Amino acid sequence: MMTETKRKAGRPPIDEPDYNAARARKMTADAELAELELRKAKRELVASDDVLAAWTDVLSAMKAKMTALPTICAPMCAVETEIAVIQNILEGQVNEALDELSAYKPEDHAGRTVVSNSAGDVDAEATAPTKRRRVGRPRKAAVVGE
Repeated sequence: MMTETKRKAGRPPIDEPDYNAARARKMTADAELAELELRKAKRELVASDDVLAAWTDVLSAMKAKMTALPTICAPMCAVETEIAVIQNILEGQVNEALDELSAYKPEDHAGRTVVSNSAGDVDAEATAPTKRRRVGRPRKAAVVGE
């Protein structure tokens, strides 16, 4: 007769508090990562490398524009004798440089960094084309007429 107690199928319950705490931490971390990925997909979150690259672009353009001012303005100012005219030339060139900075659109540069989902995830276009060759020993040539 059946005197044994029926055992439930599946994994037995784990009553160890360290395991349950670790499991809760893992679930919390997974949820936070999923939320970050969602914010990236909605373009509400940008990688710090993208921000750094965008600001480097802006500041490089401004530096180039500002260091070019003496070269641009000197010939125009050299022929002028009135201070008001020279001041207008300089203000115009400075305003042109500032307009270039104000025309910058950070949303055009957001999301430059490509993040792969796993270490083995490789872009198909970046891989080299495969060479199709036979594998194994070469076939014996058939001798005809012997």
